[in-house]
Amino acid sequence: MSETGILSHQESVIVAASAAFLYDLLSDITRTGEWSPVCTSCWWDDEAEAGRVGAWFTGHNELPHRTWETRSEVVTAERGREFAWVVGGSFVRWGFSFDAAETGTRLTESWDFLPDGIAMFEEKFGEDAHAQITDRTQQALDGIPKTLAAIKRLAEVTIDSGAQAHA
Repeated sequence: MSETGILSHQESVIVAASAAFLYDLLSDITRTGEWSPVCTSCWWDDEAEAGRVGAWFTGHNELPHRTWETRSEVVTAERGREFAWVVGGSFVRWGFSFDAAETGTRLTESWDFLPDGIAMFEEKFGEDAHAQITDRTQQALDGIPKTLAAIKRLAEVTIDSGAQAHA
């Protein structure tokens, strides 16, 4: 277990946009590089399945000390309610949920390091698994508020520029 003891986390922000607008923005995984501090690009493995539960996509991730790709499966795709995926199909669940707020939508990003992910890290990294899990946990804790702030800026700038964000 990580030193923080945290293997799941979520944070929220109020965005002056509709849930449907935010869902459409965030479920377009090809735009992820516009708001993620780590994932610089994503693409659907099969364009015909884009955005559906069961669809897989690949993400390209970059940090100063390493670059890697992951494959993820969409596990929830409910327009205006929730969009979520699981890295590796069973390792880490990431998601966005959308709830009505007085001035727009409460956008919540969630992260859960799943038991299969812990087991994979233990198998892959052995004695270094604890340090690796702690590192990944800290990346999530640092990245979520940055991601939410970037999405809020992008969505609200889009709205201010005249897009139909309240559809």
